[in-house]
Amino acid sequence: MGMNSSIFLTFIFAFIIFSTHSKPLVFPLTHTLSTSHFTTTHHLLKSTTTHSTTRFHHHNRRVSVALSPGTDYTMSFSLGSSPKQTVTVYMDTGSDTVWLPCQPFTCIMCEGKYDPKTTPLPHNLSTSASPVSCQSRACSFTHSGATTSDLCASARCPLESIEMSECEKHSCPPFYYAYGDGSFVARLYKDSFEIPMSAPPALIVKNFTFGCAHEALGEPIGVAGFGRGALSLPAQLAQFSPHLGSQFSYCLVSHSFDTDRVRQPSPLILGRVDSVGSGVDQNKEKRVASADLEPDDFAYTNMLDNPKHPYYYYVGLDAVTVGNFRITAPENMKKIDRKGNGGMVVDSGTTYTMLPEKFYNMIVKEFGKRLKPGLKRAGSVEDRTGLSPCYYLDQQPKGVGVMVPQLVLHFGGNNSSVVMPRRNYFYEFMDGGDDEGVKRKVGCMMLMNGGYFPDSGGPAGLLGNYQQQGLEVVYDLWKKRVGFARRKCASLWDRVG
Repeated sequence: MGMNSSIFLTFIFAFIIFSTHSKPLVFPLTHTLSTSHFTTTHHLLKSTTTHSTTRFHHHNRRVSVALSPGTDYTMSFSLGSSPKQTVTVYMDTGSDTVWLPCQPFTCIMCEGKYDPKTTPLPHNLSTSASPVSCQSRACSFTHSGATTSDLCASARCPLESIEMSECEKHSCPPFYYAYGDGSFVARLYKDSFEIPMSAPPALIVKNFTFGCAHEALGEPIGVAGFGRGALSLPAQLAQFSPHLGSQFSYCLVSHSFDTDRVRQPSPLILGRVDSVGSGVDQNKEKRVASADLEPDDFAYTNMLDNPKHPYYYYVGLDAVTVGNFRITAPENMKKIDRKGNGGMVVDSGTTYTMLPEKFYNMIVKEFGKRLKPGLKRAGSVEDRTGLSPCYYLDQQPKGVGVMVPQLVLHFGGNNSSVVMPRRNYFYEFMDGGDDEGVKRKVGCMMLMNGGYFPDSGGPAGLLGNYQQQGLEVVYDLWKKRVGFARRKCASLWDRVG
């Protein structure tokens, strides 16, 4: 076969791959709420507020924080080929590594952290899986700061081989990953990663890199990191198809902890392209591929870079409007200083939005003034749930509804204001926890006080997944921006794919 023929066939193969996978791919995200974990609303809310606070505070300590049932979302894909197995893990924009429990697996202090009926079994490595070399870039990424020579020495590569750079046959030594309330040790492997398609062929990525953990502390379920690191799931997809890795979005179906709504899957869209073709290659094919999507009505704000936390998605928050009163955010919410302080992280793995103490108190004060009619604070509900402020809603005159002021987030940049759906920041439920067992309707603000950490080396605030409900949140990695648009999330299943 001549060279021209080979080039021609290569071009045809590349065109087929692009044509097959130039359209967005849609995954279902499943909310992890389980009635066996949370027997009362107070128990659920207390668990989610505690987890949000812990995760935010550990963002400031440069440590990732584990995800937990009731607060987060899982996704599934296939791994391996002999045999091929379905893997279910948490989807997390706050971390940048894909890892999963592997047989044999021991989880220390995992009692009560998972539901035996729904928690996936540890993964069995297939015969097609192979260890990652200690000389590979992937090994260096997981052992940040370690030289190749150090890694090869840790892998017990002979000195002569280290000096001659001939350590390909020696596998990457295990790496340690710490969370705020757990940890694990894993080894890196490569195997085939498969996304099932509605129409064949399936998308198969060879040599997909993941961590295989045989032992963990408080961590029974793996994580698909969607952060900005080189081993995140989007970054690895980008090596296969720049289109798929250049943008992704998700649209969390509004649930308000209603078990019927929680069961509805939320769409995770890989290769999300807006109507003006903002992907890697702005060509005709991509514009055609995006024609069936919603118009480009996103409110975009630029990502902020933070060398101290390079894999988080930082944005700047300029102000919050309560009703018609605009409250300017502190400077550390708008930008990141040289020490890595400031900014706001957009995080799929934290439930509630966290704000600096002084800024939070200003918002709460204005919210309370505009909440009509004047309502009594439900202090006991605040104590049991961790939410504040909470109000009794059954005291207003008959026929008079509660006037909840509108909340608008103003991110940095032009046309970047996001009007929050009311249910995203004010949760109404029946409280039956007083001494007499009388049920009363209450409502609580779903934003949280993040405290005061001026020189923590971490974010000043965090946008949680509860406040992201009913919004399609797009991460445009090519243009380094995050976008928000109001959506009926369930309808996206019919519009994309």
